[in-house]
Amino acid sequence: MSVLYLGEEHIRTIGLHWKELVDSMEAAVHILNSGDFVQPIKPYLRYGNPDNRIIAMPAYAGGTVQTAGIKWIASFPGNINAGLPRAHSVTLLNHADTGIPYAIINSALPSAARTAAVSGLLLRHYLKAQGEKRRLRLGIIGFGPVGQLHYEMCGQLYNERIDEAYIYDLRGCELSHPQLAAEDQPLRARTRVADSWQQLYEACDLIITCTVSNQRYIDRPPSPSSLLLDVSLRDYATAAIDRIQAIVVDEWEEVCRENTDIEQLHLERGLTKAYTLSLTDVVCRGALASFAEDEPVLFCPMGMAVFDMAAARYFVERASALGIGLQVK
Repeated sequence: MSVLYLGEEHIRTIGLHWKELVDSMEAAVHILNSGDFVQPIKPYLRYGNPDNRIIAMPAYAGGTVQTAGIKWIASFPGNINAGLPRAHSVTLLNHADTGIPYAIINSALPSAARTAAVSGLLLRHYLKAQGEKRRLRLGIIGFGPVGQLHYEMCGQLYNERIDEAYIYDLRGCELSHPQLAAEDQPLRARTRVADSWQQLYEACDLIITCTVSNQRYIDRPPSPSSLLLDVSLRDYATAAIDRIQAIVVDEWEEVCRENTDIEQLHLERGLTKAYTLSLTDVVCRGALASFAEDEPVLFCPMGMAVFDMAAARYFVERASALGIGLQVK
């Protein structure tokens, strides 16, 4: 038995081709819509510091992916204070028909890229519902690895729709940041570092939260026509978002737990699954078109293992085509 190993250097050699990544997430949503998948609720392993967790994410994705596997991802927020990455993960892929393992991926970068690609997919269909004339003012709160990849994705895919961009990080962020310098120059020239999250929040209508905050700090409602991509899931006080009618989740059973903003809306305001939209509703049925153009939209993605299977399969196929990776026997 031979297993392909892809490390981070292999993933960076392949590169992050954002349209292809978003397309792979869209294909995965259609697999979800078809029912040709299996995805158990993911368990959380905790010990010692309750802020730390290691999560098992098994899934089978049929359709064009035809892969089973598992992502094992550790999230230790305190690592940042020690100069270490918050998240580390590895993904194992099995042939769907035999169960034979065929790839192992050091998946910290693919996992973060998958997160940004899912945001890119929601943004694709949001702009489709809004129409060709809609312009955006991008704001990213939290400019660690996930925030940086969101900036890169937005710059590559939606540069022409973005009038200006703001970034803010509690630990500080400079315009000389390598991720900004490497980005498409037109967006870079329209990017500012905000003095506070409040300044960014007031100036922008596309708000992407990518923090590791352990307390909710956004305490004011969004402006009309705002799109809130609540990637870090625990940034909004309930009173700030409890009047939003257009709430999108990737999977209700996953996201309505673990102290997420969705769970707080459920516990404090009685939000139920019936009053939310799923990604399949948005992507496969154009559900956002039923809301007024000025209605704020809130997207809360807990992260689905099917998306990780699709992203991992994508990188394996790219690696095979390019002759990249190590074959381990």
